Amino acid sequence: MNRFSRLGVKPPLAPMEAKLVDALPEGDRWQFEPKWDGFRCLVFRDGADVELQSKAGRPLGRYFPDMVARIAALQADRFALDGELIIPVDGVLSFEALQLRLHPAESRVRKLAAATPAQLMLFDCLALGGKSLIQAPLGERRAALESFHAQIDDEDILLSPFTIERAAASSWLAQAGSALDGVIAKERDGPYRPGERAMLKVKQMRTADCVVGGFRYAAAGGLVGSLLLGLYDDEGKLDHVGFTSAIPAEAKEALTRKLEALIEAPGFTGDAPGGPSRWSNERTGEWQPLRPELVAEVRYDHVTGDRFRHGTKFLRWRPDKAPDQCRMDQLQPEAGPARLSALPGVSPARPR
Repeated sequence: MNRFSRLGVKPPLAPMEAKLVDALPEGDRWQFEPKWDGFRCLVFRDGADVELQSKAGRPLGRYFPDMVARIAALQADRFALDGELIIPVDGVLSFEALQLRLHPAESRVRKLAAATPAQLMLFDCLALGGKSLIQAPLGERRAALESFHAQIDDEDILLSPFTIERAAASSWLAQAGSALDGVIAKERDGPYRPGERAMLKVKQMRTADCVVGGFRYAAAGGLVGSLLLGLYDDEGKLDHVGFTSAIPAEAKEALTRKLEALIEAPGFTGDAPGGPSRWSNERTGEWQPLRPELVAEVRYDHVTGDRFRHGTKFLRWRPDKAPDQCRMDQLQPEAGPARLSALPGVSPARPR
């Protein structure tokens, strides 16, 4: 018998995704949930077979053997769930601890798993007892999830709260930062739509003025693909802090010519751009250094270790700002709570 053949749904399954919007929707058709600051994770179990799947459809189990063991130990043995992997360190969520798990050495991963075990925050149920719930409305799926979670005696498998009150969701959004990445809105009567942007998400966004210290060409066409952003540290060195690829297509040809006229090493005098990502092997490590003359204002959501965690959105050029004014200290601290216990409806994370 094939793995997961009795489950009702099988991996790989594209998770339902969210479209970024500026404000929470109004009306009584919506259910609101916190957007957690972790790794999206679909969980599949069919008897002895357990699989954790990333948002991109890749297996996560080898990086989180501690969670695989927890799922395998549950009394229920046939289910598919949607959730978020998180790691609390001293009761505070740590995205860096999650990133450290993505290590090629199994011995290193197991050492990290023992030192900083992961938790799983559940927010949807896709199959239970061999029956698919993909087409069921959210209310039915939520009831199944709550019934499932009520039978779990494991404090590291958590149930995410929800509200149908927009005012309560707005209060969550006001706390966004650290533990809370924003707020998700789901249609209460809607089915689970794999691979579709069928949810809405609202984030607290910030802006920064950055020096363009380099660029990468697009994979084809010989035009700019992304701008590499930098900020000056306390020693006056230009550190690479992230990138933006949100460049209007109609502007790329002229911008490429402008950038090529500024090519000059070293570009970044502190931390420089790295090579290919473990998750994006197709991304080239090659980049062109620039004289530090261009300043761009970008919009970002999170900063981790003095770097923008995600790609930023280009807003405008800032010819009125001197490059040496673009310093690390302009990055706004994330004001929201990092502790799960600071959010209503969530039990405190187990101290590490």
